[in-house]
Amino acid sequence: MKKTYKFILTTLALALCIGFSSTAQTARAQIIHNSADAMADSVDVYLGSNLVFDNFAFRTATPFIDLPAGSPILVGIAPKTSTSANDTIATFTFNLTPNETYIIIANGLLDNANYSPFEPFGLNVFPLGRESANGAGNTDLLAFHGSTDAPAVDVSEIAVPAGQVIDNLEYGDFAGYLPLLNLDYRLLVQDSTSSVSVRSYEAPLNALGLQDSAIVVLASGFLDPSTNNNGPEFGLFVALPSGGNLIPLPESTARAQVIHNSPDAIADSVDIYLDGELLLDNFAFRTATPFVDLNSEAPVVIGVAPKTSSSYADTLVTFTYTLSTEESYMIVANGLVDNTAGYTPFVPFNLAVYNMAREAASTMGNTDVLVFHGSTDAPTVDVEEVLVPAGTIVDNLAYGTFAGYLELATNDYRLAIKDSTSTTTVATYDAPLSGLNLQDAAIVVLASGFLNPANNNGGPDFGLYVALPAGGDLVPLTPTVGLTESKLGSLDVYPNPASDRLSFSGLDGTYNYSITDISGRIVMSGDSETSASLNISDLAPGTFFVRVEQNGTVQMAKIIVQ
Repeated sequence: MKKTYKFILTTLALALCIGFSSTAQTARAQIIHNSADAMADSVDVYLGSNLVFDNFAFRTATPFIDLPAGSPILVGIAPKTSTSANDTIATFTFNLTPNETYIIIANGLLDNANYSPFEPFGLNVFPLGRESANGAGNTDLLAFHGSTDAPAVDVSEIAVPAGQVIDNLEYGDFAGYLPLLNLDYRLLVQDSTSSVSVRSYEAPLNALGLQDSAIVVLASGFLDPSTNNNGPEFGLFVALPSGGNLIPLPESTARAQVIHNSPDAIADSVDIYLDGELLLDNFAFRTATPFVDLNSEAPVVIGVAPKTSSSYADTLVTFTYTLSTEESYMIVANGLVDNTAGYTPFVPFNLAVYNMAREAASTMGNTDVLVFHGSTDAPTVDVEEVLVPAGTIVDNLAYGTFAGYLELATNDYRLAIKDSTSTTTVATYDAPLSGLNLQDAAIVVLASGFLNPANNNGGPDFGLYVALPAGGDLVPLTPTVGLTESKLGSLDVYPNPASDRLSFSGLDGTYNYSITDISGRIVMSGDSETSASLNISDLAPGTFFVRVEQNGTVQMAKIIVQ
């Protein structure tokens, strides 16, 4: 009966001793399974006719063990369903040197029909293995290139920075041990022939407690799984001397929020691809992602495709960026795609990138506001705060640009948007930071839509919209009309979510109200209502914003209609 893996360490010595005496010479070896072929996801390993590893899994390693030395030994690899050494599908003969230490890596492919390029399965042997670091306090690192579709690579350390540490490492090769101080490093993997970055990885030797250890770092998996049987993705993995599951090194990342602010009808909803893989499906106009992790230090390709796309091949435009590790980015999709639809002026689609984004206010109790000009037919503008009044807070903001963060006390404001060249007021908006409970938040306020929809394919009207760090639908700021003395506050509504009627607390007497959808379109309004509730049964399910004016005071609330 085959032995199960959990008993293998206790029975291994007995199994290996079969066929040679207690005085036979031995060598030390660690065996690592790095073959990404689906047929080899788990294999049985035979030494001669004896089963020594049952169901030896991909991306696992044995501890260092004793193997016969001084005479030929036959190592057989068999399917995980094998019943004897007769089932082996690959055999290898070794003559190990007594008292030497080896690293043996099972690598390559068995199925020559579904992988490109096809690299045959084999055992790669390094004869100068180490079980611990040569220098006290160090970590000795042995690198192995085991990714069948990756090019020859250079590896640089970019955190210390130590510069290039590995040169022109080809598939199937080892780079000799690097004796490293036990620090946390960042490894940039580049194509040796083109110097194009492949990936960047964190190598936290100190955080992983690897002082005095000797480890193996393997390139594993496929850069392009789509041409390799949809196999495991490329990564760097660590084999410890004690064996067990290989430890993945985390990819270096940056944080980013993506906002869809392109008002082109053809881009009302788009698919976003990242390095060829679908990242966002049906990403709608005036919505935002939450902050997400994106690969850093190596170029990332962002592709924008129609909402009906079936693959990256359908992309309309692509953009390549190299993001810095531990930075945070604001990425706004803006501009126009269809130059035949009568948009005036026609401003091409683009991604506007701001590299100092914030997910929370820098000072507790404040609201940090990043302003972006995203209206293609609006002039360069100034923004004045006219309620406090604080005066000009944004000066000479041109289309497609950001104004740096405004660090504001969480109060309620009114923003007058003015043409920088003529000081003509374009529009005025309530910005109820307190009423919207934005204390401690960092938000983006975007100019969105068209000042003149008639000249722009009947597109969405101009407005100011807020993107929250949590993402979701952009929140429209309400335009003010002839209100010079009003105060803004938070409107107490119930129930919320609601389905039939919406009731207000604290209103006494007549008031005016309006309800807008997430695009800023007024869907209900009324004058001089005396009832403390509204019939909303005709509203479609979704998110809406209620604005009530009473006795010169404006109050707002966000509601959900079920």
